[in-house]
Amino acid sequence: QVQLVESGGGLVQPGGSLRLSCAASGRGFIFYVMGWYRQTPGKQRVLVAAITSGGRTNYADSVKGRFTISRDKNTVTLQLNSLKPEDTAVYYCYANAGGVLTNPNDYWGQGTQVTVSS
Repeated sequence: QVQLVESGGGLVQPGGSLRLSCAASGRGFIFYVMGWYRQTPGKQRVLVAAITSGGRTNYADSVKGRFTISRDKNTVTLQLNSLKPEDTAVYYCYANAGGVLTNPNDYWGQGTQVTVSS
């Protein structure tokens, strides 16, 4: 089965930086797209950034120029710079993955809290 293991997150002051990492594993699976979503209480989970296996990236408008997503095989990293209080959320690692005998499906990490506050 697929596992997504996240690391990083925590408390940071406005203007500060954090790095989130997510390592994906799953025997025989190809991870087509990996990325990060975030969610605040009472709101839907929304895309922050994603990257394909070919390196194509996509960012939410609210984080363009501040966040950078990168990928090394099946590990995806999100560098968060110039953080704002409105970036406070639970960040979830995401992967769309499939195998020879498995149709592509969406998988999620357990979530990691990012809090931006003075």
